[in-house]
Amino acid sequence: MSGEGTALAGPQVGSNPFSLRAVLALVLIGSALFVALLWMIGSGMTGGSTNDGGAHAGGKGLNGYAAFADLLERQGYFVRRLRSQTNLKDEGLLVLTPEGGANAKEITKIIEDRRRKGPTLLILPKWNVLPAKFMGQQAKDAKDGWVVPMGTSAAGWANELEGYALEPRDGGDRKQPMRWQGLGRAGSLPDPKVQFLESTQLVPLITGDDQAVLAGYWQDDGYYPDLEAAADAVDAGGEDEELFPLIVIAEPDLINNWGMADQGRAMAALRLVSLAQGGRLDPVSFDLTLNGFSRSSNMLTLAFKPPFLAATLCLLLAGLVAGWRAFRRFGPPLAVGRAIAFGKRALVANAAGLIRRSGRFHLLGTPYAAMIRERLARTLALPRHADPLATEAAIDRALTTRAPESTPFSTIAAQLRAARRPGELLRAGRALHSLERTLTR
Repeated sequence: MSGEGTALAGPQVGSNPFSLRAVLALVLIGSALFVALLWMIGSGMTGGSTNDGGAHAGGKGLNGYAAFADLLERQGYFVRRLRSQTNLKDEGLLVLTPEGGANAKEITKIIEDRRRKGPTLLILPKWNVLPAKFMGQQAKDAKDGWVVPMGTSAAGWANELEGYALEPRDGGDRKQPMRWQGLGRAGSLPDPKVQFLESTQLVPLITGDDQAVLAGYWQDDGYYPDLEAAADAVDAGGEDEELFPLIVIAEPDLINNWGMADQGRAMAALRLVSLAQGGRLDPVSFDLTLNGFSRSSNMLTLAFKPPFLAATLCLLLAGLVAGWRAFRRFGPPLAVGRAIAFGKRALVANAAGLIRRSGRFHLLGTPYAAMIRERLARTLALPRHADPLATEAAIDRALTTRAPESTPFSTIAAQLRAARRPGELLRAGRALHSLERTLTR
């Protein structure tokens, strides 16, 4: 029977159903997934796709610059696609691709803030496009982001840049694509429609027919020896070595996805980036804020920037210490007791709880005094069915013989029967218990 009882009892109370390795694996996997989620939120991967057919680094249509960004990554450059204005002042080359309706003051401010931070490459817009999915039967095989050119128009803000009037011009109707040359290479543009610059402040780097400036750098007080050598310019710059160049590309077909289809144009684009950075492999950042993808800093990105970085590191360290202590605890785990214990202890505990909840403490004194009186009567061999008063008198006489200085039993019993408060009951009950021990030694 004892064996059957043990089998039916099941697992012991407080036993752990998971091993230490299983718990450790769950914690590590959960932590890795949580860190991955934080990284996705902080890096902006929850913001949706930027392939909307626009002329920016996320666009995969003919007018976009996704191929140019991918080419730079394949060449070993660290390429970023910025969606926060706080990062526009970072070091390295910044590529600006504003749309035709951009704000001239905002563009001017970005350029001015970077003149002593890093070089800037400004690409002017040209094409008016329509998403290919709106072209009906002709676009049944078109992918997301593909566009159809619907003509050209010069950006109005290009003449409103304070201190940087670029004066873009339309090359007019041409039957054949324009030829281009510069940076040690030459070739033809993918489309007859051309855009060039007439500003006299630009030093030509890539030119077309009739020496039309397709790309150049702004002539100022900066010292740009690599650009001067590539442009064959004499005394085209100044002596300020802390000033970084501003390079302007008027013809986007030199560098957009359409332009990257030709090896010559792609190599010229890489040469232009190398000259802008002085031959260094500095980071290249493509701005997306001017194209409508700007987002404000959230609490997660701020947590990893000073001065909040110190608090974040302390929090991570505290988490590591707490996890280490959880897996390196000392002693066995505390076993949880049964809700209802076995035996007399459970009966007493349940009865005490019932009395406590009912508030009937005053009913305990009389039966407890009677119980002690009957137990002492059996111990002292007194008559079983004698009168209670006579039995208490006999107990008093026995107590006088053994402990003359003690309070008589009848007195303490009377106090217990008269008690109404828990404290009074407890004091009288302890006194009777002590008296019982005196008589039963």
